[in-house]
Amino acid sequence: MPPEGVPGMAEREIMSGEGISRSLSRIAHEILERNRGAGGLLLVGIHRRGVSLAHRLAGLLAEFEGAAVPVGSLDINLYRDDLRERKRPKVRLHRTHLPVSIQDRRLVLVDDVLYTGRTVRAALDALNDFGRPTQVQLAVMIDRGHRELPIRADYVGRNIPTARAEIIAVRLTENDGLDQVALLRPTSPAESDGDPALITSSAESDEDSALIPSSPAEPGGDPAIPSPLEGGITGGAT
Repeated sequence: MPPEGVPGMAEREIMSGEGISRSLSRIAHEILERNRGAGGLLLVGIHRRGVSLAHRLAGLLAEFEGAAVPVGSLDINLYRDDLRERKRPKVRLHRTHLPVSIQDRRLVLVDDVLYTGRTVRAALDALNDFGRPTQVQLAVMIDRGHRELPIRADYVGRNIPTARAEIIAVRLTENDGLDQVALLRPTSPAESDGDPALITSSAESDEDSALIPSSPAEPGGDPAIPSPLEGGITGGAT
């Protein structure tokens, strides 16, 4: 069932499921061209929708190249730089699952929305606890601008300029029951003039992780690896 609308926000579809599929297909071709094939690649999705997108990209790479590319998932909540600013931090931890060591791998980090860049910074810090990849590339479905850190995506499904008070909602069948990208705008001046720090893309907040319980393991994989800060793991799983 499609998700309900957000109170106080007017919604407009800007990408259909067909558009998402086309963008993912193009990104997969660009990944193969840049890396001269799929050998030595590892896709790592940032929870939650980045994981779904990473699995889709892996399927396309296998279809185009005939080679299986391992897919991992990364939880970045304990590495967020705003936890100290919250009086009562509310964080629901997911599990980090890395099917192979990231040491000396070419790693493609995958997320749904690139906004301030702080989620990607947290992801890079989290990866440091598991090893040192040869290279880290970044693939996102939507780049909405408003960067606060010097971070740029290598692969972008679509660039969508936004106002800070707007929200980009990337919805995927695996998480939301449909494929769609929507732009949400405040319907009242009071909300439009609200504190930008309080109105952000779901990809740059812990809203999803606070509301949706985590799975004890990634589907189809080995038992999930806990965050290094939880379980004391300092190296990638093999």
